[in-house]
Amino acid sequence: MATEAERAIEAVLMVAEEPIPGHLLAQLLEISPARVEELCTELAEAYQTEDRGFVLVRVAGGYRFQSHPDLAPYVERFALEGQSTRLSTAALETLAIVAYKQPVSRAQVSAIRGVNVDGVIRTLSQRGYIDEVARDPGPGQAVLYGTTARFLEKLGLDSIDDLPPLGEFVPRPEVMETLEQGLRHHGDDLRDELGDAAGDLGDVEGDADVDAAEPAIDLEAD
Repeated sequence: MATEAERAIEAVLMVAEEPIPGHLLAQLLEISPARVEELCTELAEAYQTEDRGFVLVRVAGGYRFQSHPDLAPYVERFALEGQSTRLSTAALETLAIVAYKQPVSRAQVSAIRGVNVDGVIRTLSQRGYIDEVARDPGPGQAVLYGTTARFLEKLGLDSIDDLPPLGEFVPRPEVMETLEQGLRHHGDDLRDELGDAAGDLGDVEGDADVDAAEPAIDLEAD
């Protein structure tokens, strides 16, 4: 049977719109933060054991209930029925740059993507995924952007440090070497083909010069 503290945690998290930090739960229940951590861990394990449709997770520095990952198709069908809330490819690319390079200015993001990102930055700000976090001390004092707690919440991360390393998305050294060798070999073949083509063109031009010269000699002979 659940204790009063466990039931209180469930009640508070059930009505919360955002993840609740452990220290706040500790204040509400008048117990230590360490005890809150223990109770939340026990509750989370119990839900997993019972194979419930929801889980208790720690995200964005706090605790919250969310649907079980296995049931995502049903939740997505319900949440997206009759509406489109997905971010565009351009928005996702921009969001990724901000997440990994923050704090970063619009100009820096534009330089990385090679296109103007003003509209995308505005969309991400309106959705609450990024926000102004500082000002560049240099000339113009450009606004610097960073990700928000909502971003962490949506990705199921406790902190920005939980983002996967960029190295996971970069080809291994041996793959890069193979690509470079392939490109180098292709370049050599292309140069040989261009050289042969140039030689053939020279022969054709030479023949044309001879053909053009012969009538001139005949005319002079007459």
